[in-house]
Amino acid sequence: MSGRAQLMWDEAVTGYDFGPGHPMDPVRLALTRRLVDAFGLDQEVEVVAAKTAGESTLRLVHRQDYIEAVKAASADPGAADQSYGLGTMDDPAFAGMHEVSSLIAGQSVGAAESVWRGEALHAVNFAGGLHHAMPGGASGFCIYNDASLAIARLLELGAERVAYIDVDVHHGDGVQAAFWEDPRVLTISLHEHPQTLFPQTGWPGETGADSAEGSAVNVALPAGTGDAGWLRAFHAVVPELIADFRPQVLVTQHGADTHFEDPLAHLAVSLDAQRAVQVACHDLAHEYADGRWVALGGGGYAVVDVVPRSWTHLVAIAAGRAVEPEAMIPEGWRQEVFAKTRQLAPARMTDGRWPVAWSGWDAGYDPADRLDQAVLATRRSVFPLRGLLA
Repeated sequence: MSGRAQLMWDEAVTGYDFGPGHPMDPVRLALTRRLVDAFGLDQEVEVVAAKTAGESTLRLVHRQDYIEAVKAASADPGAADQSYGLGTMDDPAFAGMHEVSSLIAGQSVGAAESVWRGEALHAVNFAGGLHHAMPGGASGFCIYNDASLAIARLLELGAERVAYIDVDVHHGDGVQAAFWEDPRVLTISLHEHPQTLFPQTGWPGETGADSAEGSAVNVALPAGTGDAGWLRAFHAVVPELIADFRPQVLVTQHGADTHFEDPLAHLAVSLDAQRAVQVACHDLAHEYADGRWVALGGGGYAVVDVVPRSWTHLVAIAAGRAVEPEAMIPEGWRQEVFAKTRQLAPARMTDGRWPVAWSGWDAGYDPADRLDQAVLATRRSVFPLRGLLA
């Protein structure tokens, strides 16, 4: 197996554009790619432009009638069929929508293929992670569910156990739905509590269908959760489940919208904690999945201050050349940011919270603490189904 990491990238993915004023600004992808280059990481990874996902691939997850509706909206945005979630405020139709959405999906599918076939040990598609799209509809800024398609392709290639970890601030509902009845896929989502955030799903009691009990795991975090609580929750749930499941491949989604600056949610996580979870996912892949790791982007709407830094850290970790949190950001990139956005760019790759302190679950818990209550709810719902002590 090659030890080299792949970065899946085609400049055309920046055409995923819902229009002016929409939070899903494609500049976040362009700026991330430029920051990756500014740190010389493009020399440490193999940059690959995978082919567009064709219809047979899209049908691994999506219904044919939905694919046809996306194509029709792509050709004539004004005639988008809103019954499929297209042409809405969240998911406006735009010319070429099918083509660019298929291209992003293709990058994630290509990442999965490379990792499974041993062409790369790690593969990153930060344009992906569009985890809300359902088999028959668009949702939450997501047209095609590239994460689900990558997992479905792994199963098609012969994988028997795939674990999916989603740390986006929003519940990974589309991926959970795609594999609700499939015990070969373990989906774990840490997200803001559904009482306070879209899509209002991801309760701890959602544990999978009868045929796959314990294969869906949801940690619903209280609004306001910060670094220490976020990392405590991750480590109190995820490593034990991954150790038990022992996936052949680990697929992870790294939405940057948990950040305290993100305008669409209510967690208070720093860039430094996001980096710590990226490192933890990398380590879990090596400990339990022979290093096979597919890492995706996701949400993230602080498009200058947060997203490029977070996903550049992700690429660097995958490349085996982690960027230190205290590293200064190259001045050329900061000037490019101002030229593109008229915003001042951050000066360092840290929020000043490294190393992030948190307490482990083994030391005990406080039943009156809201964060610990959330962790307990998940452990009590899922762990016994998997033969583990809650």
